[in-house]
Amino acid sequence: MLDFAIFAVTFVIILVGAVLYLFPSSRRASGIPGLNPTDEKDGNLQDIVNRGSLHEFLVSLHLRFGSVASFWFGGRPVVSLGSVLQLQQHINPNHSTDSFETMLKSLLGYQSGTGGGATESVIRKKVYESAINNTVEKNFPLVLKLVEELVGKWTSAPEAQHTPLCAHLLGLAMKTVTQLALGETFRDDSEVLSFRKNHDAIWSEIGKGYLDGSLEKSSSRKAHYEKALSEMQSVLLSVAKERKAQRKQTVFVDALLQSSLTERQIMEDCMVFTLAGSVITANLCIWALHFLSTSEDVQDKLCQELEQVLGSDPISLDKIPELRYCQQVLNETVRTAKLTPVAARLQEVEGKVDQHVIPKETLVIYALGVVLQDSDTWSTPYRFDPDRFEEESARKSFCLLGFSGNQTCPELRFAYTVATVLLSTLVRQLKLHPLKGQVMEVRSELVSTPKEETWITVSRRKQK
Repeated sequence: MLDFAIFAVTFVIILVGAVLYLFPSSRRASGIPGLNPTDEKDGNLQDIVNRGSLHEFLVSLHLRFGSVASFWFGGRPVVSLGSVLQLQQHINPNHSTDSFETMLKSLLGYQSGTGGGATESVIRKKVYESAINNTVEKNFPLVLKLVEELVGKWTSAPEAQHTPLCAHLLGLAMKTVTQLALGETFRDDSEVLSFRKNHDAIWSEIGKGYLDGSLEKSSSRKAHYEKALSEMQSVLLSVAKERKAQRKQTVFVDALLQSSLTERQIMEDCMVFTLAGSVITANLCIWALHFLSTSEDVQDKLCQELEQVLGSDPISLDKIPELRYCQQVLNETVRTAKLTPVAARLQEVEGKVDQHVIPKETLVIYALGVVLQDSDTWSTPYRFDPDRFEEESARKSFCLLGFSGNQTCPELRFAYTVATVLLSTLVRQLKLHPLKGQVMEVRSELVSTPKEETWITVSRRKQK
């Protein structure tokens, strides 16, 4: 059988010190409807592997058992919540860390917070979020410059030429994140390419190798992953040391250096931002352009708003809040693509959802991918329709899921900014067209990505 794979690795830090449960193969987890364990050692791990992804497993679990369901990992019960109503009821005051950040740090073997209690965790979270916000404000012209370079490249290409969204937009995201996080060293494309090599090696194993247990079974793959992680950590430590000596205060790492964080904590936060920031930004942009290419009406409506708000001027940071329809397009992109399909928290105090009691230190899964396409919450859930976010109920549901408002993860807020700059620059100049016969298949891991390269064609928009 597969060794201690999905949650033992994914949530190793979260689960350290948690209460161990006896393994009773004949009972449900905490009395909540769900699966009995299929294996005494691994619980329902093989069931997850057979479904191909944790998201697909959760879809089938909630279809069978309803919006509150349980399964087993080893001898531990896990509770999954699969509707807006149940997520809203979930009582867990652990707001000192972001659920996505918690998962990612666990995968990397990092500790969430500062290790000094809830107050220190809140402080560290505020330092991290403030560093990202200040970096965007100080470096917004750089974001615009990088986007304009890419759009210029597309504009000068022949109209019949196929444009690879994944390659180009991951490149844009990587350049933007590294330069805003780590400074001008990464204006050198060779530095970005070297960084991307290790980034890709780490992220591919986080997304897949831990999920199916294959990383632990392959010594060569594990060695490659550990080498890439070690090299990337060394780069981040070196950059932080250089920036500290230069006393600069313009990018993300500079803001962290002004705080009371340790050298190790600064490296960890830089790792999380560069890893998650790049992947979330790239895939938000990829899916947004893909969906726009399939809907000429949405493109035209977006272009009309951009022209009304911006005219022929480039976008500025203060104008972004005025682009309401652009926000709706990005919200609907996140929803339709199930951009981050799974999140998790440890139940720090006993809680209750419906009639079900969730014991302290139970792992609670937020099946966001299930909820984002729940027909009870969203009409025609598989249709890309930004107009749905004109309704207050849709905006409220989206906020409750943590995709807008104060609970939004800072990497997603950063991605929204970059994506807004991209759409505002691109859509006023070019029309996007889908490639005929192309079928989009999704890989639902920590972040939903296309399984294969996604292509579009572009044509110049007629000037009025």
